[in-house]
Amino acid sequence: MIRIGGMLPLTTIDFPGKLAAVLFLQGCPWRCGYCHNPELLPARGERAIAWERAVAFLRRRRGLLDGVVFSGGEPTLQPGLGGALRVVRELGFATALHTGGMYPLRLARLLPQLDWVGLDIKAPPARHAAITGRRLGAAAVWDALDWLLDSGVDYECRTTWHPDLYPEPELHALGRELARRGVRRWVVQECRLDPSRHAPWTPPDGATLGEGFADFQLRRA
Repeated sequence: MIRIGGMLPLTTIDFPGKLAAVLFLQGCPWRCGYCHNPELLPARGERAIAWERAVAFLRRRRGLLDGVVFSGGEPTLQPGLGGALRVVRELGFATALHTGGMYPLRLARLLPQLDWVGLDIKAPPARHAAITGRRLGAAAVWDALDWLLDSGVDYECRTTWHPDLYPEPELHALGRELARRGVRRWVVQECRLDPSRHAPWTPPDGATLGEGFADFQLRRA
């Protein structure tokens, strides 16, 4: 049904307020230089986990776990994700999705089956191609954000940032645009780059960045 490249049996941080398992789905069209799961980028990985095995695991965890997170890679790349969400919900679990938002219409179709979404806003539009390694995609992310905000599904927007990716004033401009569009929760998280080539991460001005958001957080990796 879906190609699973890894599984985390228990997390307390990937689905806010829930004890959850994470299924890492294989494949991603983007090539972000700071990707923490590069083994998941190819459409087919070396450590595949059968869907049936994952379902059997989840059956044994009913009553112990609250939810299941579909992460990646990019989960919406896989056409079987909708069916997998239905199975997980039928087992009694809440569902969460981590996505880069590159397929907004697919996300829109999935939203009725989701309880929470973590949407990555990689960069301001002018920097998007340089960050993701792909010429197209910035407009799609903003469309995905609109679908998400209109849906009423609980969410978090997050941006992984380092001053060597783009200057802090551009990060502030990105935050102002997110607030203008109605985003209430934004997380700016540490980006770990090669320490032999880049300076250590310096936290941005959180007090100013948080203006306009009901919930803002700086998150260390």
